[in-house]
Amino acid sequence: MKHKKLGTFMEYAVYLFIIVFVLFIAPKYLIEKILVDGTSMECSLYNGEQVLIEKVSRNFNGPDRFDIVVFTKNHGTYTKTYIKRVIGLPGESVQIIGDRIFIDGKEIEEDFGKDPMDSAGIAAEPIKLGEGEYFVLGDNRKVSIDSRNRSVGAVSIDELDGVVILRVAPFSAFGKVD
Repeated sequence: MKHKKLGTFMEYAVYLFIIVFVLFIAPKYLIEKILVDGTSMECSLYNGEQVLIEKVSRNFNGPDRFDIVVFTKNHGTYTKTYIKRVIGLPGESVQIIGDRIFIDGKEIEEDFGKDPMDSAGIAAEPIKLGEGEYFVLGDNRKVSIDSRNRSVGAVSIDELDGVVILRVAPFSAFGKVD
């Protein structure tokens, strides 16, 4: 009889652990669902879609070029969460001339931008990224507030929430994000 009660207790303890893990631990440290708010990532992500971000890789090697990342900026009186694409990596120099992007003086080829850029912003002059800093752009560059804007600037690894790995809603668009 004692073994049966102990077995039942252990079963409930396992269920409780799973519930606590799913509700509290996984979203904070492993995976989190994020709602896309705005049009700055069109044609890759659309307003109202939901994506999963993974939070582990940022602690080891950071995101790769062209990964879509979620980060939070503290603007003094408020914080804002952004979703953008990584263009420049730590230690690189980034400059925008017209609608062309240069990394360390060499033009990069990328076709994520929905429309040509109207403004290079602060990247009209070369921006040297420090250790753990990233230069990010929205795919819809005419409306995106990104690293070209002084209020965003370079994104520190400490500000990164995670890397987008999967679109989960709407279900008709479920899958990997390009």
